[in-house]
Amino acid sequence: MAIAHILGYPRIGEKRVLKFAQESFWNGSLTASGLQEAGKGLRKQHWKKQQRSGLGLITASDFTFYDHVLDHAVLFGATPSRFGFSSVLSEQDYFALARGNASQPAMEMTKWFDTNYHYIVPELDADTNFSINAHDFLSRLDEAQKLSKAVKPVILGPVSFIYLSKAKGIDRLDLLNALAEQYAHLLKELYYRKIEWVQIDEPIFALDLSDEWLNAFERAYAWFRTSRPKLLLTTYFGSVARYQGYITNLPVDGIHIDLIRAPAQLAPWLNALPGHWVLSAGVVDGRNIWRNDLDKSLQILKPLAQKLGDRLWIAPSCSLLHTPVTLAHEDKLDAEVKSWLAFSDEKLEELGVLVKAINEGEDAVAEALAVSRAAIAARHVSPRVRSEAVNARLAALNEISEERASRFSERRNAQHARLNLPLLPTTTIGSFPQTAEIRASRAAFKKGEITAEQYAADMKNHISYAIRAQEELDIDVLVHGETERNDMVEYFGEQLAGYAFTQNGWVQSYGSRCVKPPVIYGNIYRPKAMTVGTARYAQSLTARPVKGMLTGPVTMLQWSFVRDDQPRQTTALQLALAIRDEVADLQRAGIAVIQIDEPAFREGLPLQGAEWRHYLDWAVRAFKLSASVADDSTQIHTHMCYSEFNDILPAIAAMDADVITIETSRSHMELLDGFGAFKYPNEIGPGVYDIHSPRVPSEQEMAKLMQRAIEVVPIEQLWINPDCGLKTHAWEETRAALQNMVSVAKALRKKYQAA
Repeated sequence: MAIAHILGYPRIGEKRVLKFAQESFWNGSLTASGLQEAGKGLRKQHWKKQQRSGLGLITASDFTFYDHVLDHAVLFGATPSRFGFSSVLSEQDYFALARGNASQPAMEMTKWFDTNYHYIVPELDADTNFSINAHDFLSRLDEAQKLSKAVKPVILGPVSFIYLSKAKGIDRLDLLNALAEQYAHLLKELYYRKIEWVQIDEPIFALDLSDEWLNAFERAYAWFRTSRPKLLLTTYFGSVARYQGYITNLPVDGIHIDLIRAPAQLAPWLNALPGHWVLSAGVVDGRNIWRNDLDKSLQILKPLAQKLGDRLWIAPSCSLLHTPVTLAHEDKLDAEVKSWLAFSDEKLEELGVLVKAINEGEDAVAEALAVSRAAIAARHVSPRVRSEAVNARLAALNEISEERASRFSERRNAQHARLNLPLLPTTTIGSFPQTAEIRASRAAFKKGEITAEQYAADMKNHISYAIRAQEELDIDVLVHGETERNDMVEYFGEQLAGYAFTQNGWVQSYGSRCVKPPVIYGNIYRPKAMTVGTARYAQSLTARPVKGMLTGPVTMLQWSFVRDDQPRQTTALQLALAIRDEVADLQRAGIAVIQIDEPAFREGLPLQGAEWRHYLDWAVRAFKLSASVADDSTQIHTHMCYSEFNDILPAIAAMDADVITIETSRSHMELLDGFGAFKYPNEIGPGVYDIHSPRVPSEQEMAKLMQRAIEVVPIEQLWINPDCGLKTHAWEETRAALQNMVSVAKALRKKYQAA
């Protein structure tokens, strides 16, 4: 008989239980034992849900208190020596690795492939000495085995771990044998504990790999030939069919393939599958929230079941980490839209229906199939998903210029004359602390306890406070602080047609940071201006320029759950037109600087190079379309988050933003090297302090970073700013950090202007 399983379950719990436990521990209101109990309770809930849904294996070891890659660094003794921690870490030590402490900055963080999840990047060097620290791993596995004997632990494979790490002074692959030996010790321990299957994730198979990295798999997996459980090699986010020759020679016992992102790989894999291997078919979308078309999935699965029998496993395409937990608490979501959706718990139910239909026949699940068919059909014909006006505007896109009126050199002169900014201008990325008072006011407004007028007046008071604070700090280009914004995507989506919103559709971005992506279900347009009144008010409070703050079309797309019934680029262009209208209105209102944030631009890049050009063409087009309405004297900024930019610098330059700000502090300005080598033509603000850590960096730290930046990029092109927005910080630490930042800017101006 076929079985169903998942690759991983969301860690955060219903209504973000984990987030509140983490933050309570960090602020001292929850003990370490209390934190551990919260984690134990969540794990038990997750396993029981899998059992109730009829899954043949429950998945363990997918839970983490911060990040699964960080957990593997701890598990295999690869914690950075600079922290001075012993081999046994306390909870405080563990979080210090991810968040930094008084003496050490946090480990670097970057995006998990093309998702909005951030992982902690392991630090490797010549002194790295791998060793097993498996107490927590094994004790949590014991918890699972008390519930079920059919437990499948998950581990990140050794080659992907090394690949995703950062090495200093050595070749990462020189450490692979030592790491693989420790993996072999762990697998042997699991074998002795009667674990039948282990899921070993090697997501880098979705990338373009050199022969050196492909051969590394054979070298690492040679350690796993004996005294181990069966291994399910798990791949996702793209096709791995081109690597069949390498994969089928590995000593594993099955493969998981993503049939949502790469359905065409099924046929070649079915032909090449070794006779004893299982095939885990990822037919339920692990990265989006649309209800599965069960009939379509069964059309795929039934021939597989006939050929493979009990060697067929049915699964989501990837871990459910990327989808919200449950629709159970969505009592305010539009009923029609809700009927089209499936969160993680509903995906478990879908898996249960599919495996029951395969094993017992479709009559056994006739009612569930009928409900699915009705929902799929209703969404297909619903008039809510279409707009003739939007379609007509898209059809006329060729009549709109995507280029600014003048070249950057001419725009720069006009902008400098209008803004009169000093050398090394200072600014921030947009948001200021979302204080308890702001959150309380927003909650009271949502509950109807205060009127819209009272809420607006309250937000104006907070905006006024932010403007005064920036003037006191002597920042050059100000922001209004985004006090009224719950989230940089959700805020705009709430004002655009074609979007729906959830109450508890949270997904983890990193650590305790959760986001609630809105749902794009139909054609998008802007019914009215979204930010003009707020921007005009903020600008009225000061003579200094205040940035109009917008989220760009690619990020609006990437950080939403996007409709799957039309090409993503079509939705992106609809968003671009809506943002373009807002830019035009801000400009008419007298706003001289407009920031169109695109932190997700690099995130959207396909994992395989053959698909890059198509994505970059439409992504750059969408950004330029949103910005090209700006006059020469209107300065357009954009911001990009943790990413490797070097491969796409021509596309970033083609976006033609007047100023780009990027996160560079955790990489010690290494990300700026590519911009310098490329001779990036426009202005750039490299982040000088890490906003994801609670520590306040010193002037000396920031000055060192900026000095390195000046060595890479001409000083006339540079701005000084934090890495990202400051909404998660308190005002006390925000003021202290920004004061240091401004002091560094002034000292450098004095030094270089005198020279």
